[in-house]
Amino acid sequence: MAALARRLGPAILLAVLAASPAYADSSGIITKDDVAMELRKDGVLHVKETIALSGGAVERTPLTRTRYDDGNDRVYRISNVKGASFDGTTMTIKSSGVVEYDVAGAVTPLGAGQELRWFAVAGPVRDATVVVTGPGQVRNVSCFAGELSAAAACTAASVDEAGTTATFEQQGLGPGQALTVVVGYPKDATGGGPILERRFELSNAFALNAVTGGSLALLLLLLLGGVGLLYWTRGRDARIVESESGAVSGHRDGRFTPPDGVRPGQIGTLFDEQADVVDVTATIVDLAVRGYLRIDEQPRQVYDAPDWRLVKLPKSFAELLPYERALCDAIFDRRDTVLLSELHGSFAAGLTRVRDALYEDVVEQGWFARRPDSVRSRWTTLGVLVMGAGVVATVLLAWFTTYGLLGLAVVLAGAALAFGGQYMPAKTAKGAEALAHTLGFREHLAAAEVDDVPPGQRVELFSRYLPYAVIFDSVDRWARVVSAFDGAGRQADHLYWYQGPAEWDLSKFADSMRTFTMTASGAISTSRQFRSL
Repeated sequence: MAALARRLGPAILLAVLAASPAYADSSGIITKDDVAMELRKDGVLHVKETIALSGGAVERTPLTRTRYDDGNDRVYRISNVKGASFDGTTMTIKSSGVVEYDVAGAVTPLGAGQELRWFAVAGPVRDATVVVTGPGQVRNVSCFAGELSAAAACTAASVDEAGTTATFEQQGLGPGQALTVVVGYPKDATGGGPILERRFELSNAFALNAVTGGSLALLLLLLLGGVGLLYWTRGRDARIVESESGAVSGHRDGRFTPPDGVRPGQIGTLFDEQADVVDVTATIVDLAVRGYLRIDEQPRQVYDAPDWRLVKLPKSFAELLPYERALCDAIFDRRDTVLLSELHGSFAAGLTRVRDALYEDVVEQGWFARRPDSVRSRWTTLGVLVMGAGVVATVLLAWFTTYGLLGLAVVLAGAALAFGGQYMPAKTAKGAEALAHTLGFREHLAAAEVDDVPPGQRVELFSRYLPYAVIFDSVDRWARVVSAFDGAGRQADHLYWYQGPAEWDLSKFADSMRTFTMTASGAISTSRQFRSL
């Protein structure tokens, strides 16, 4: 055992030296240091030094922490200091006398026994004697003197005949040198052991092994499964809409019949559960087709930006839906005409009311139990809060344990909840039925034949289809259809709701309409009140 202690000694001292300097230089010198150390049954080492001091004060930096293994530091807790001052780092001895203190954590289980190791005396000391007693028979002793990295034996080490007391002697310890004593005892002689504190290292904090990997998989399954369950129970529509998608007729007796009388802006909000830029653009076109305003394309030179004048018509706005009235108010703002390029300032503020009115409308229609935007906001906010809690949990788990990966699982669950919150608005049974009709109407728009409509009604009928085509991204097809007809089935110079400049005819309508919808959508997007296309 003594040989093993000698072999281990240098390695441990090297670890100590790497941890911190053991002792600081002092202005005084200890001429005589008699140390009595008693190892108690509970593993606490009581140290009593009788010191003869010459010169000024002596400052020591007792060892309080050193590296133990790849993941932990070993901590030595010094307490109950008497006869000297100790600030947790430096012990200052100002005069001759008795210094006492307790050390916890100096005992190490080693094979079939236990080992007490402590740095009993710190230089500068001329003559030191250390007497160690403990709760059992001494099995082996060893000692080292000099620099902490040195393996030189001390002056003398012995055990009394009874085998209960070990004595060590050392002369001439210089500044920065120490006398380290090692005493072996039988197994279970004390209840002491090393005090370990986990050392933070990024690789250890997020260690992947059977325990952390299994825990991570289980936690992810529970958390992500919970997010999926929330969507299944709270975010799904009340009815399956595909089964009714063919239950709409596009026109009857040559007259346009939109699905359940739903306006384009309503259809757009119902379809994707968002009050979009395209919903407002389609509503502007719809208001023109229905005779509440007229769109006049402005003449321009080759390099001029295209522009349109919106003209308010005498038809009363009182019969419009709230979101349509809010849009007309935002566009005209107590004026009769306005250029599309001039829609800024109060227009942006008015679009806030349009957006709110659209969301309130779909709730009033009974398609949603709550406003879709508030549902998304609530679940997204909850997801962000869960992510924040996961970040805090990750930091704490990584700092104090090796289970940092579990905190990342919470972060992922929060991200999934925040992302999934966009899909949490759920349609009621009435809303799902309206969506089924909407999907059928979209199919009708994609498959309708021009020849099914009498020539005299084609301009009006297909003009009324156009705002819905804007919603379903079919502007090009329907604009080309409209550009081919007038009331008698011949090409015309203008439409009743869309006027072109001089030398403009309806053959140019498809290009004009495509540019108008893009420009109008851009003007609405700059308000930042609606999700852009």
